[in-house]
Amino acid sequence: MKPNFRRIALHRSHAPAWECITPFIIILVVMLFIATPALSYVPDDLDFVPMGDEQESSYTSSGRAPSGKTYTVPSINYKMIYISPGTFMMGSPSGEKERDRDERQHKVTLTKGFYMGATEVTQKQWRQIMGSNPSKFKGDNLPVGQVSWNDCKEFIRKLNRQEGENKYRLPTEAEWEYACRAGTTTPFFTGQCISTDQANYNGNYPMPGCSKGRYRKKTIDVPSFLPNAWGLYDMHGNVWEWCEDWYDKNYPSGHVTDPEGPSSGSHRVERGGSWVSYAGYCRSAYRSYGTPGYRYFLLGFRFARTP
Repeated sequence: MKPNFRRIALHRSHAPAWECITPFIIILVVMLFIATPALSYVPDDLDFVPMGDEQESSYTSSGRAPSGKTYTVPSINYKMIYISPGTFMMGSPSGEKERDRDERQHKVTLTKGFYMGATEVTQKQWRQIMGSNPSKFKGDNLPVGQVSWNDCKEFIRKLNRQEGENKYRLPTEAEWEYACRAGTTTPFFTGQCISTDQANYNGNYPMPGCSKGRYRKKTIDVPSFLPNAWGLYDMHGNVWEWCEDWYDKNYPSGHVTDPEGPSSGSHRVERGGSWVSYAGYCRSAYRSYGTPGYRYFLLGFRFARTP
């Protein structure tokens, strides 16, 4: 895994903010809730209310509008969203807060559309194909965790065989970031900040200048928040997501088309951050990596489909 402060510091235990609220304040909040029948949202520092598929994204996109095409994998009832071809700036600008050295910004064109999983693969879906559940936290609708890159490739191999085709695969790193950004150029598809009402990460450590939030200390069901403008859920936080590419710390400097990463290497790319991550490690541009056989309870995935 990437040898930096994230791998050391993010395993520390921090008390969630709600434990510090006095009983008096809790009573006042409960009284306010009771006195306001129309109120349907409970602030995140007191409780968590998941949001489902029926809610439309409130995040705007400056990129190409999605086609509206979807596909559901029959054998595991996995919803996928069609992502249209396009051009975007991959990596982060030099002034982005929490920027890392391997995020050199460069222009990328993807000439072929693809389907991307609307959510991370759940434990139920993993069990339907693999017959087991390696995850630390158990629940049918929780994302599968503690899976290596090799494990994910075996899942996809079996899924392709079961579906009678060879179209399912891991997304490339460029496809992942393009889909995550959904036309945005900010650190998150939510803007400069991301709250714990929008993603599952360690809310004790927001981006500089942003507000603290809740630290749930576990994965949560997918989907649980509003999607990005292209209909994808949990691209920031919850579990890290494997990509197809070998990791290379040096991005190209020019305009590239349909990049697939280096032809060989020792580590595969991980993206998106997890429930223990500081906000900076959940940014659209942030990159991490692990050896193909590495299993860890923070590691999950979503997969892509070639049309």
